[in-house]
Amino acid sequence: MKDVEDILDGLKRSPGVLAGLVKAIPENRLDIRRREGFWTVAEQVSHLAEVQPMLLGRFQRFLEENHPEFVPFLPTAGEDEQKTPVRLDVAVALAQFEDYRNRQLGLLEGLDTDGWQKTGTHPEYELYSLSILARHVLMHDYWHMYRIEELWLTKDAYLTKVE
Repeated sequence: MKDVEDILDGLKRSPGVLAGLVKAIPENRLDIRRREGFWTVAEQVSHLAEVQPMLLGRFQRFLEENHPEFVPFLPTAGEDEQKTPVRLDVAVALAQFEDYRNRQLGLLEGLDTDGWQKTGTHPEYELYSLSILARHVLMHDYWHMYRIEELWLTKDAYLTKVE
């Protein structure tokens, strides 16, 4: 269960890493849209905050249900929907991210091996389990944090193109 300990440690650290990163960025850079179709730094932070309640719900379902079935979460997929996240106040978004992460950790800390191995079904994935979800959440955090830093610091010619 060493990997579980590492995942939990990463999840615990994400709010502090995100807050430190965002506080280092000048406020006048938070809402710059670097290219068409790119999210701003503030939208990235807002997205991270907005998905946490859904993720908490998924963790709860793993603990309460026998082999839960999930549907994809596509917050900007509908034709009538906005293509970027709703822009929250950054301080509010950071607080929401931390609050929900603490709730998630409250569910996950102390689980035994059987709890971590609980499986479910998700149409996007060949395998889906509570441990895979926890690792996915961690990677999602850091992917968006990488993108925030890239949007802040990377010169236009070197920006990663995201389809």
